Order: sequence, then structure tokens, then C-alpha cells
Amino acid sequence: MPLSRTRSEIFDDLVLDAVEGLERRWAKQLANIEFAVEDVPPDLNVYDSDVLEDGEVPLARLLPGRPKDQGGPAPRIVVYRRPLEFRAANRDDLADLVHDVVVEQFANLLGVSPEDID
Repeated sequence: MPLSRTRSEIFDDLVLDAVEGLERRWAKQLANIEFAVEDVPPDLNVYDSDVLEDGEVPLARLLPGRPKDQGGPAPRIVVYRRPLEFRAANRDDLADLVHDVVVEQFANLLGVSPEDID
């Protein structure tokens, strides 16, 4: 009997798929970046430029960090599950949206255009 997967587990897999798709070309740059998934964005009144928003709803956040050899926390890209699920018509649409968000935040971290990444 197949195991059922939660929406959260499926979403986590979509984020991993997006990151794995980038690894072929960007493995070195991805080596020290952490990726995280949170269900909803934190309740903050003001967001910095490191937040990818749709209107006023955050979809993802980039926490730049510092290289580990400089003693700082690793850069982290946080993807917010519920706002992205709400915007997707179906699972394929959600996969595309997750991919686009991960690429855009990774591009922001590197200081390049998302089109240069993907």
C-alpha cells in the first residue's frame, strides 16, 4: 500500500528539485547556501529588499549571511509554502512557481539576473 505524502512533504520535494536543477551548473556557489521552508512568513511590519513579495505577501526571503570561513552563518534562502500554494492552480504550476522563486532568490544572492541563472 503506498504511503500518502503530506502537502508539506510534497512542497519540500519541489524546493529540493529546484535546487538540484541548479546544482549542475552552480554547485560551487550552492555549496554554502542553506535552504529552508516555512509554512507562512513571520509577522513583520517592514520587510527589507531581501524579501520577494507578491503584492504585500512575502513568498521567500534571502538572509545573506557570511562565508563560514569568516565565522558567520551561511546564507539562507527561506521559501514560504502557503503563499506559494495559494497562488498555484495545480501541482505543475506550483513546481514552476517554486522554481522561479528559488532561482530569483539565488540570483539576488549572487548579484546577477535570474535569466543568467536559469
